[in-house]
Amino acid sequence: MRGMIVGMKRAKTVLAGGVAIAAIAVPAIAQAQSRPDQQAFFGLYKELVETNTTLSVGSCTKAAEQIGARMKAAGYRDADITMFSVPDHPREGGMVVILPGSDKKMKPMLLLAHLDVVEAKHEDWVRDPFTLIEEGGYYYARGTMDDKAQAAVWADSMIRFKKEGYTPKRTIKLALTCGEETTFAWNGAQWLTQNKPDLIAAEFALNEGGGGRYDATGKRQLLAMQVGEKAAQNYTFLATNPGGHSSQPVPKNAIYELADAIKAVQGYEFPVKFTDTTRAFFTASAAATGGAMGAAITRLLANPLDAEADALISRDKAMHSTLRTTCVATILNAGHAENALPQRASANVNCRIFPGESVEETRAKLQELAGPTVTVTANVPVRPTAIPTKLDPKIMDPARKLAAKHFPGVPLLPLMSTGATDGIFLQAIGIPVYGAPGIFIDPDGNGTHGLNERLKVESLYAGRDYLYDLVKVYAG
Repeated sequence: MRGMIVGMKRAKTVLAGGVAIAAIAVPAIAQAQSRPDQQAFFGLYKELVETNTTLSVGSCTKAAEQIGARMKAAGYRDADITMFSVPDHPREGGMVVILPGSDKKMKPMLLLAHLDVVEAKHEDWVRDPFTLIEEGGYYYARGTMDDKAQAAVWADSMIRFKKEGYTPKRTIKLALTCGEETTFAWNGAQWLTQNKPDLIAAEFALNEGGGGRYDATGKRQLLAMQVGEKAAQNYTFLATNPGGHSSQPVPKNAIYELADAIKAVQGYEFPVKFTDTTRAFFTASAAATGGAMGAAITRLLANPLDAEADALISRDKAMHSTLRTTCVATILNAGHAENALPQRASANVNCRIFPGESVEETRAKLQELAGPTVTVTANVPVRPTAIPTKLDPKIMDPARKLAAKHFPGVPLLPLMSTGATDGIFLQAIGIPVYGAPGIFIDPDGNGTHGLNERLKVESLYAGRDYLYDLVKVYAG
């Protein structure tokens, strides 16, 4: 869940800047699995987490089938459940489940989560990454947070709705997909938008990317609703040369030419831009932070060309990335022999493109920076242009009102993710996507994408209750 982690890091920035937000004590949940509905949820969550869904050896299709069986046991008909995959990616399937609403004039809402997880090597972990272990108030395993917590909550909510006989006014759809964690993998969310757009058509979608944040003492600091995200795109920089013997060097050298191009990218700052979401975020940050930082933010909001204000704010890497497109070299490959002049030198440059800016516009700027001796190409797959999501009161207000009940005193902020999720594919076909708040994480990101991924038990069950109620509020 790239959007979630980046968003929370950005939230950390605001707090570190001196935001006067009172930390709220987290009430202990006695016997988190004491309710029958919690016990049923834990069974689903455990089964999902312990089903390996890595790209290398796992199967999202198996995970989807297991959840589909639970849906049928809850009372969903075959007609309500669509399992999907393609012949050349049989293990990367997913599912769509529909709970029809009573008001046909209301457009549906869509719940989205991904089943796949980042690779995890058993020998590197303290515990088996594919066995759910409860220890010290946390659940440990790959996917406990990203994104199987949300996938389990969404699936569990749909099951509870059916068992309770609940008929929403607005049709509720659930899409569980595969391929979010790997750019070169087959992507189920993208496939649905291109091949089954009517199946997932909705007025809006709730996705990963939001959440909440604890401080270092375990107190709740804030909630976040992700409203928009950047587009992730990789580019290849390539320099070529006839090469020759290293004993007779010449001025034209593929490694040097590539190095010059990469240094040009390092030295370039894309211009400052704002969306409605980032403007609201920075406005709140300026008011709460005060001091030199608050003044700098106010100046930059008034004049995005204020270089001095930009430089001060951009000392914080999260704020820096929230203000603009960013590009950074991540992989280098050059030369073919230690005693030969290089014939090829290439680099991967990873960009996070600000909403409204296209992949081609960014490539053109990179090519300008690289110069004529280095070619810059956009790597496949080419991501859609990120579309700014509307800061809609119909989405934000109910989430805040409900948060005041579940998490008294904890502010809810709109955040644009500097990461990327599958939401970008839904945005491309006109479905606004919001990263739902509710599940809190620690300041270090809970090991997401890294070693010993974990999620606080209290956070999972409290977030589950909040998200269940939030879906009901939106569904009428």
